[in-house]
Amino acid sequence: MNRGDIYTITLKKGVSSVLYGKRFAVILQSNSMLPRSVVIIAPTSQSALHASIRPNIEVQRQPTKVMVEQMKAVSIDRLGKKVGQVKAEEQWLIDDALFALLDLN
Repeated sequence: MNRGDIYTITLKKGVSSVLYGKRFAVILQSNSMLPRSVVIIAPTSQSALHASIRPNIEVQRQPTKVMVEQMKAVSIDRLGKKVGQVKAEEQWLIDDALFALLDLN
């Protein structure tokens, strides 16, 4: 498991606009902090509206948005199959979104 890996995940239904259901998850956590029993991920959405903090990536030849504003810690047991890895350019966009979201300068 490495930062930028993409896994399948099924998120439990939560409240209002929190993502749930079957989707992909991008590993956000630093490689130096992996492997752990809990990992920080960002879920993806193919139907979410465009926003500067929702970078576009391609997963299995399908465009999807990384929902960094909904990042969360999950047990690695909840991750399904690894389906890919974000490209370097996509990782830069994810990093920029995280910097903006968390006001890291």
